Amino acid sequence: MPQMTAYAPATFCWADLGTSDAAGAKRFYTALFGWTAEDRPSGPETVYTILLRNGRSVAALYALEPAAHGSPPHWLSYVSVASASDAAQRARALGGTLIHEPFDVLDVGRMSVVQDPGGAVVALWEPRRHPGAGLMGEVNAICWHELATGRPDLAASFYTALFGWSTEARAMGATPYTVFTSGGVPRAGMLAIDPAWGSVPPHWLVYFAVSDCDGQVALVQSLGGTVRVPPADVPAAGRFAVVADPQGAAFAVIEPARAGRGGAG
Repeated sequence: MPQMTAYAPATFCWADLGTSDAAGAKRFYTALFGWTAEDRPSGPETVYTILLRNGRSVAALYALEPAAHGSPPHWLSYVSVASASDAAQRARALGGTLIHEPFDVLDVGRMSVVQDPGGAVVALWEPRRHPGAGLMGEVNAICWHELATGRPDLAASFYTALFGWSTEARAMGATPYTVFTSGGVPRAGMLAIDPAWGSVPPHWLVYFAVSDCDGQVALVQSLGGTVRVPPADVPAAGRFAVVADPQGAAFAVIEPARAGRGGAG
């Protein structure tokens, strides 16, 4: 059900890109995914750009402020919650760190940004006028979120307690893989950071569904992006790659297997 008007609590609902070059990012992503961009004022001198597919929102981007603590360009995943203040308080009690205390985002929602005990960052979103993406789980839209962490045990304890998720071990090739579920529905994935990856920090990775993984990766490169993980097949999931935009923000593309990835949200 790709067209979305609401999200249950503890489900991923949105993602946005903080970038050092908003104009360049708009050119890249609109060319890559066929999106259109709609600039909306978000403050006296700031703009929040909604990215749309067929008139429905899929994600957003904004320019990082120069004083953003040296934060590199990055995608941020949002989880819908009933109360951002209550969820942030739980996250802190569970050993998380509040990067941003709960705050109102105009009249569209209330949010907090949390760093889990292993170091990965995720946003908590209490919807008001904006529930989240209008499209989810179809080609050229978000379809999955995946946590890479150095402490899978710690992360599992944190997120299951914070969101009420359960965990399931899945076979994803040779790499041990955990799927977070709620109500029997897959919500996100988790894997341990391999030392062979080098200095990769803990992070949540956003996946976009595509119809042709190899073709999309070639397009990424032609538009000035780079390849972090070349296209590879994962049994029962599909063919995926990890890439980065010209400003360095990483994301994944996946051509789902015919049987589907099993769900996202």
